[in-house]
Amino acid sequence: EKCMHEFVICGEKQKEQGSSTLHIAKRLMDYNIHPPTIYFPLIVHEAMMIEPTETESKERLDEFVAVMRKIAYEVETSVELVNTAPHSAKVKKIDETLAARKPDLRYKETENE
Repeated sequence: EKCMHEFVICGEKQKEQGSSTLHIAKRLMDYNIHPPTIYFPLIVHEAMMIEPTETESKERLDEFVAVMRKIAYEVETSVELVNTAPHSAKVKKIDETLAARKPDLRYKETENE
């Protein structure tokens, strides 16, 4: 039996519906799924590289598929919910351009810690 360790999916349909691979990756965080590598490989538009480890169970992979289907449905029915994610993370939506140009890599303790 042949076993691959990664695959690439495309979010072009969701892009046409008003969302993007970046938004989908951030929405995954609300489902406690670590965001995958996005926009790579460059030859696939709206690429999302999924690289599950060999220790992931079939049940966990099935859960991932169910979440991806749910997010696809959310894009169709409530695109703003996806585009404003993450909602449950400690750090909310950031300005990615500013973060890339002026990264702040210092740890700052918050009142809730």
